[in-house]
Amino acid sequence: MGYIVTLLPHGRHEPRIRGLAMSGFRAYRAAAGRRHLRPQIRPAPAPLMFTSPALQRNYHNYFVTHLPSSSLHPDSRSPSGLHHKLPRSASTPHTPGPGASPAVVPPNMPSRDLTVVRIPLRSAKHHFGVANSRGQREYNEDANQAGTICMPAFARRAPISLVRSQMSKSGEGTSAKSVLGDPQLFYFGVFDGHGGSECSEFLREELHGYIEEAAAEFQLESSLQKHTRAELAETADSSQKDAQDTQEGQIKGVPAAGANEGASKAVKLELDLLDEYRRTVGGYFRRFKPNYFTLPKKDLATPSDGTAPEADPVTLEAVLTYAFLRADLDFITAQARKPDPDDPYVSDFPLNNDEVLGSPHQPPSGHGIGGPARFKGGSTASVALISSPTPAPFWHPASHSSLVVAHVGDTRILLCETKTGLPRPLTSDHHPSSPAESRRLRRFAESLVTDSFGEERIQGLANSRAFGDMQSKRIGVSAEPDITRVDMGPAEFSFLVLMSDGVSGSLSDQEIVDVIKEARTPEEGARHVVEYATEISSNGDNATCLVVRLGGWERRSEGGLGSLGTKEVRDARRAEALDPRRRGRN
Repeated sequence: MGYIVTLLPHGRHEPRIRGLAMSGFRAYRAAAGRRHLRPQIRPAPAPLMFTSPALQRNYHNYFVTHLPSSSLHPDSRSPSGLHHKLPRSASTPHTPGPGASPAVVPPNMPSRDLTVVRIPLRSAKHHFGVANSRGQREYNEDANQAGTICMPAFARRAPISLVRSQMSKSGEGTSAKSVLGDPQLFYFGVFDGHGGSECSEFLREELHGYIEEAAAEFQLESSLQKHTRAELAETADSSQKDAQDTQEGQIKGVPAAGANEGASKAVKLELDLLDEYRRTVGGYFRRFKPNYFTLPKKDLATPSDGTAPEADPVTLEAVLTYAFLRADLDFITAQARKPDPDDPYVSDFPLNNDEVLGSPHQPPSGHGIGGPARFKGGSTASVALISSPTPAPFWHPASHSSLVVAHVGDTRILLCETKTGLPRPLTSDHHPSSPAESRRLRRFAESLVTDSFGEERIQGLANSRAFGDMQSKRIGVSAEPDITRVDMGPAEFSFLVLMSDGVSGSLSDQEIVDVIKEARTPEEGARHVVEYATEISSNGDNATCLVVRLGGWERRSEGGLGSLGTKEVRDARRAEALDPRRRGRN
């Protein structure tokens, strides 16, 4: 039915370390690698899926799809309409690597010539758009990311007969499968740095790698495939079977010896991570128990029948939580080993007994973490993963898909409902003033200070959860994400929006979706949101907005009042922003 796509790693460039010669950095990284690297589980070469042992990461800034071979004229046999609207001029032909199955025509598609191409996601303005502005700040500390990520599917199975019957009537491009055999899984993220951009840039370049690595280490199973990799391996060449049996536990996303063994390994990884937090950070993390971790109970420590206790299956929520916490711990321990430029006494002593101790693990890319000096700032993060049960892309009006959102801090993600035209927030800000965060922090923070704007802060921080911020870790500033899962029906939602607080702090959710409704493309919608937020903002914060097209995009103005619900308010706010007397009032 499908084929396997072998893709090259994206973003492999030389590390950029300010103020340090490249030759010196290579020597430093080599020395650090010999002392502090942890064992890495990497995909091993196998005859079924992977064709190169050098493949360490499979994140890409493009997706693979089928397009009509003619790029100048629409297919006369397909119905009239907007069709795929994919940027054929920006695409490149896709050639599977050695050992991959050949590309075939998708089932139930009209008989025509199709070409398998790679589409850069940021060039597909009809499907994805991003815009950012530094506002009135000197630097832009926001970062964002978009692409396809290599991990098992988590979508719910949909009525395939219904999807196929509607797909056969459309000229929409059909996406290809990933290297794991599942439909491609899309990843979007927005990161809002504070105190500098080092942490947000680290998350942009590395967080998706941590997620891929955690899925492999936890041996996360696909929600769509009925056969495990061990069963598929029985059809491989017998001469390679013995070698492959020892490597199956290292292949991404597929368990080698049953779900119980994978779950037991996941529990061990979770316990090891929590123990490392207790030893290196202490304070709040001495009794830290993440919501999505499956920790062993006391009555399971000694099974009555002498067998191993039955472990709970590995969940995507546990994988994301582990990836977030692992990335955060690596970042702060890397900073603790660097000299502090603000303290002349400890500048010669990278480690201090009053701060975080320990040594960082190597990030998935193998690059260094941050610059040569200690970075005390941090970053928020909100990521969205979209998985479809069939090769129909998630933006197709007939496609079912599942959305999982992981969130830390005050960046936000929301959906626009097609039927009502109303926004559906998927995140809530992690501020010390919120009841849940206040209860969590008051046991460890000596006091919560109220600033001149009436907002509560913890050691000067507006966010009670964040990456980095090493000086506030012991009092409870954690990178544990809140995770939300949404099953999206055909055309149930019009679009997905990810934004930094430079947008959400100035605009209401309804204003944001109404501005996007008036745009012709997601790219135009993201640009208009950032321009509007920057125009009326009173604090001039960095503003970033990502807009992702969903199945109900063409019907985005049908629900409720369309884009007219906030038009008067928006016009009034723009008029006030243009008033020359406004500055005096502020």
